[in-house]
Amino acid sequence: MDKRKILITGKGSYIGTSFIKWLQQWPEQYEVEEISVRGEEWKKYDFSIYDVVLHVAGIAHVSTDPSKESEYYRINRDLAIEVANKAKQQKVKQFIFMSSMIIYGSDGKIGETKVVSKNTIPNPVDFYGKSKLEADVAIQELTNAQFMAVSVRIPMVYGPNCKGNFPRLRLLAEKLPVFPDIQNERSMIFIDNLCEFLRVVIDKEVTGIFFPQNKQYICTTDIIRVMASTMNRRIRLVKFFNPLLKIMSGRINLIKKVFGNKSYDQALIPPFDYCVTDFEESIKISM
Repeated sequence: MDKRKILITGKGSYIGTSFIKWLQQWPEQYEVEEISVRGEEWKKYDFSIYDVVLHVAGIAHVSTDPSKESEYYRINRDLAIEVANKAKQQKVKQFIFMSSMIIYGSDGKIGETKVVSKNTIPNPVDFYGKSKLEADVAIQELTNAQFMAVSVRIPMVYGPNCKGNFPRLRLLAEKLPVFPDIQNERSMIFIDNLCEFLRVVIDKEVTGIFFPQNKQYICTTDIIRVMASTMNRRIRLVKFFNPLLKIMSGRINLIKKVFGNKSYDQALIPPFDYCVTDFEESIKISM
């Protein structure tokens, strides 16, 4: 079988770089390149030699600064649609867009169930979520018999050297003598599981909207427990702070993000095997 030729648009991203490394296990099956889509030079690039374009470029962090709103729409929406249109015009068979769970709005408060099902209507609450959703919808509309558009609505991604909230949790596990014992449920995905998911999507030549996640929901307290154990630290898990944190989660977004609930219905898990690493092992590897 001929090698599948894959172009990653967005150079140096965490997901893109990890995917390139992941595919090095099968050098005879995949040929991967990445390009920057900053500026105008990328528009001269020939997409027609590729079977797949994986678009990972975008502004990933959430900002509430109104002065940055136009930049979010320019990069997360307009650029993504422009790259997808170029891929379609140049006869690329499959286009994979890295969308986000953020399009379903904010996290549920402590004690408040928030499960996204197939009937849940996207309801982003900030311009990061809105820009991702508008790109997601527009790219799906490009689908036809010759062009397979894939929207991957990923939850929080974690892994070695990742950014965001995960490294902050590691710092807490390293420093705190006690930690709140709160049972919450979050959909998350380990980077190796996501990379394997993308590989399978390419191999199977599928199209549509997908909701990859680890096999089981993740509890923040369990993350801290595994981290502390891996560092040979004893950390007491206590319920003393729970009532206060529950009240504060309705007012402080950071507490809601750490201890709140937000998960995909298990029925949305893609119908093929891609979870190559279980929860505890993934946390240990990520440290």
